[in-house]
Amino acid sequence: MNEISDDGLPRLGEVIERHGLSARKNLGQNFLLDLNLTRRIARAAGPLDGFTVIEVGPGPGGLTRALLLEGADKVVAIERDERALPALAEITEAWPDRLEIIHGDALTTDWSCIAAGRSVKIVANLPYNIATPLLTGWLTGQTWPPFWSSLTLMFQKEVAQRICAQVGDNAYGRLSIISQWRCDALKMFDVSPKAFTPPPKVTSSIVHLTPVITPATDCDVTILQKVTAAAFGQRRKMLRSSLKTLDADTSTFIERAGLNPKMRAEEVDVAGFCRLAQILAS
Repeated sequence: MNEISDDGLPRLGEVIERHGLSARKNLGQNFLLDLNLTRRIARAAGPLDGFTVIEVGPGPGGLTRALLLEGADKVVAIERDERALPALAEITEAWPDRLEIIHGDALTTDWSCIAAGRSVKIVANLPYNIATPLLTGWLTGQTWPPFWSSLTLMFQKEVAQRICAQVGDNAYGRLSIISQWRCDALKMFDVSPKAFTPPPKVTSSIVHLTPVITPATDCDVTILQKVTAAAFGQRRKMLRSSLKTLDADTSTFIERAGLNPKMRAEEVDVAGFCRLAQILAS
């Protein structure tokens, strides 16, 4: 006899077995089966009523079901693995008109087309192998404010630490600067490997990002990426050495930004890097 969960659908373990959904390493898959945990993730995104929620990599649909149970007006789930589509179709039948499944690759998705002018939150247990490229893409769009109201995402714990790291932290780097320049970033809670099937070798973390409508220091995102790439590409060197690749009068350029040329990249805050990008642009 099949067990039924809170939404009237079979337990996720039974769904995975029935559809033969063994996790594939090349797709970065690790499935969450505990609906209490997936609902906690959904609640970390704040109120979902009135929002279209975009989910990446739903797999058998554990988080998808939680988002619907927690009140999302509509969920748009993007799934690359065609094996998961029949399981997701069963959720669509249980939640008519509230779940749309897109079979495709999130890395090549036209997000503005999916958003279509609606209020959007992105909530996802991101496949580990595409998590950082997706986040970087969402953070570096030339149009700002972005199409999304918030991001509530699961990463490997070390990536979450990089996103939220402060000046002087070992994890502080390019991802910290881009994330915190354009967003308020908060690590919500950790998720044990034991929560997944199969269990990964690392702990995961949920991070919530809310866009800052007007960043305190304005600059060109492309140039900011160029400056941080140079600085952290040789992070143990002083700025006067690491920034030589920018083809500028390095010492003068750094001093005009109000920084000491002897500083290292991990000692420069977000505003300092933005000033460097402004001066390089001029």
